[in-house]
Amino acid sequence: MEHQNIIIFDGECNLCHWAVNFIINRDPHHRFVFTPMQSDTAKSLIARYGVEGEYSDTFFLIKNDTCYMRSDAALVITKHLSGGWPALAILTFLPRRFRDFFYRLLGRNRYALFGRRDTCVLPTSDVLSRFID
Repeated sequence: MEHQNIIIFDGECNLCHWAVNFIINRDPHHRFVFTPMQSDTAKSLIARYGVEGEYSDTFFLIKNDTCYMRSDAALVITKHLSGGWPALAILTFLPRRFRDFFYRLLGRNRYALFGRRDTCVLPTSDVLSRFID
């Protein structure tokens, strides 16, 4: 895969859609590209990195041939965003198990809290090049 920073997200989740837009708006150097979890590319990458078990409550970051999930993915992403967001990296001092407990809680309830789409949202023409599939 030619892209080094791929974010895999749930294309049917309103919260995930918001998060993708949030990242795009704070990624002036276009470090990240995106693919919905429902795409063939995402399925292939998830299999390639040997992700097992239930992972529908998360998004992934593939960076430098490493697959990050849940809070690890979110914190690595924030390091590259404009504004004060890189400061959130300090949260990595908290144990992953603790961080992921809250991440999974939000992930399991995201449809109830933020809603769900029947289909993936198509990106606008100005950011279309940032999407795979």
